[in-house]
Amino acid sequence: MTAPLLETRNLSKQFIVGSRFSSLGLRVVHAVDNVSLKIMPGETVGLVGESGCGKSTLGRCITRLYDITAGELYFEGVDISDKSMRQMRPLRRRMQMVFQDPYASLNPRRRVRDLIAEPLRVHLNLGETEVRERVSKLLDVVGLSPDHMERFPHEFSGGQRQRIGIARAIALEPSLIVADEPVSALDVSVQAQIVNLLADLQERLSLTYVFIAHDLSVVRQISTRIAVMYLGSIVELGLARDIFARPSHPYTQALISAVPQPDLKRAGERKRIILTGDVPSPIDPPQGCRFHPRCIYATDKCRKERPILLPLPNGRTVACHYPLNGTV
Repeated sequence: MTAPLLETRNLSKQFIVGSRFSSLGLRVVHAVDNVSLKIMPGETVGLVGESGCGKSTLGRCITRLYDITAGELYFEGVDISDKSMRQMRPLRRRMQMVFQDPYASLNPRRRVRDLIAEPLRVHLNLGETEVRERVSKLLDVVGLSPDHMERFPHEFSGGQRQRIGIARAIALEPSLIVADEPVSALDVSVQAQIVNLLADLQERLSLTYVFIAHDLSVVRQISTRIAVMYLGSIVELGLARDIFARPSHPYTQALISAVPQPDLKRAGERKRIILTGDVPSPIDPPQGCRFHPRCIYATDKCRKERPILLPLPNGRTVACHYPLNGTV
């Protein structure tokens, strides 16, 4: 069996907020809570959930942009949970990130040539002629003209800026790319172009993706597997086609019911599930199942006992006492 490219074991990330001098004092935000996940080489794992559920925080923990509060993180078989910045530097070549806002992630004072060349200069001992050739080739790979390298980021459209960010991410030939909502700030037509570009690059360069998004239709198109997050934890994990066909967790069922259906006949047959109440605060998460205050199937067991991720007969892994189409 192929070893996982990346593995998290009970990974948690907490943030301390507030002040000792305020009436509330210091408080702990449970941004990511006991996430265990294996990502195999060559696959695309989609991370989905409502805003504030911890998707982006988990992505930054995976790439060690954030230090980990607890748990273990393995990349290519190496434990990188507590490696220092100096120790992480050789591994940075193998893991890269594409950010949500392409304009905010690009230095507006630098030309495209220097933005893409920076990782080449930091990690590789290349002459300026070779660097320029590599930058030109990278721009061509992502669908931009080599003539664009002398321009500044503000001279490009949103889709073009995201292509520049992708070119920078693949410059060092990584094995893993974490894409943090890379199409959410783009027009629908441009979204399709970027998704198709990512799929093409994955095939050409043997890339592995962690694709973070809240648009389930985009995730369905690009993902091999989907991990559904709620309030810092994964509540369901499985193949994309299976999750969309028959969701096992009530929260997943509600998310999928909100996906627009272009077929009017099928749209009329679908039952829209409206979740009541607000998402609980990660500072004071509810006891028992995190989803029980908004779940129509909740019982006393759900309110008292927190479910853990367990495999179902249908091949899914679900954290629910009463899964919708199987038994734990």
